Amino acid sequence: MKKLLLASAATMLMGSVAGAEEIKMGVLLGFTGPLESTVPNMAAGAELAMKEVSESGKLLGGSTVVSVRGDSTCVDAAAAQSAAERMVTSDKVSAIMGADCSGVTGAVLQNVARPNGIGMISASATSPALSTAEDDGLFFRTSPSDARQGEIMADVIWDRGLKTAAITYTNSDYGKGLAESFQKAFEAKGGKITLSSAHEDGKADYSAEVAALAAAGGEILVVAGYVDQGGKGMIQASVDSGAFSTFYLPDGMFGESLIKAIGPAMEGSFGDVPGTDSEGAAMYYELAKAAGFDGSTAFSAESYDAAALMMLAMQAAGSSNSKDWTAKVMDIANAPGEPILPGELGKALDLIAAGTDIDYVGGTAVELIGPGESSGNFREYLVKDGTFETVGYR
Repeated sequence: MKKLLLASAATMLMGSVAGAEEIKMGVLLGFTGPLESTVPNMAAGAELAMKEVSESGKLLGGSTVVSVRGDSTCVDAAAAQSAAERMVTSDKVSAIMGADCSGVTGAVLQNVARPNGIGMISASATSPALSTAEDDGLFFRTSPSDARQGEIMADVIWDRGLKTAAITYTNSDYGKGLAESFQKAFEAKGGKITLSSAHEDGKADYSAEVAALAAAGGEILVVAGYVDQGGKGMIQASVDSGAFSTFYLPDGMFGESLIKAIGPAMEGSFGDVPGTDSEGAAMYYELAKAAGFDGSTAFSAESYDAAALMMLAMQAAGSSNSKDWTAKVMDIANAPGEPILPGELGKALDLIAAGTDIDYVGGTAVELIGPGESSGNFREYLVKDGTFETVGYR
């Protein structure tokens, strides 16, 4: 069936060679806000894929792809929706890579993407609630759900012999979902959560929140927050008061800016971030390095893969219209087919045009399951000698 669908797309492509266009793709990320130090390399990853495809001249009869950036702020749903509306109504984008944080992604999906029939692929929105959100077949993500990350966190902490933990989480869809997922998995192993409490981003003083967590106790503080906001504030307040000395840092807390801000007190803390040790990951890191940015930072490879999937799906559909290309994403992302790695997007476009199956593997070993989300691969890391050292993969 997949081969027949691609062959049909190839027939359509042959008739559209003269219809080359400038395709606009939205890049909706929190260029300001609690993840602003992470976002530049995410945007660079998506735009690297766009450049690769445009320079190949092989997409839909020679079409080029142009990035249209918008600021989701990560946390302000109204601002994210406004940025997305401008992309759709003024810029006439054919797709949106984003948004980044779960709450604003859900808001954009329901209030902009669905009403306007625009496809989205997020590289970093991880809330389990998005797995069951009504999406009219328009929403996908190259990041795994936090339902999976919670299990990974429990495994990592348990394997280090720690049996009690306190949790602080940002008061958002992301923080709540991850905290709940982790607590469920950790308690199922026999672990004890001494206290799980929310913190608000943007505060100057987190001493009261830390005092409550310290009073409850725990061998480690799990910080399900944002690296440039409240999560960092909770760690600094814990260090200042001596409440906790070891912290678990999930994906939202992965960033060199945290180590620079806190300093030597971060030594020995550990965590996880989506990632693999695949051939594709190594290839992506080299491509990013050649392009002048660090592809190993959180969700950068996922952003490249999100943009690549959208463009390859357009080729398979013979159309940049969202109602057409979104129907091809799952076929492009999964086996059977010839594996496609970073730097091979031109080759993939040729194969699709010839009616040949492809299996987009990309920089993150892409495998989309269920409602169009990543099955989930994670890199376990340790803060050692002032940097993030990879411990292994799960």
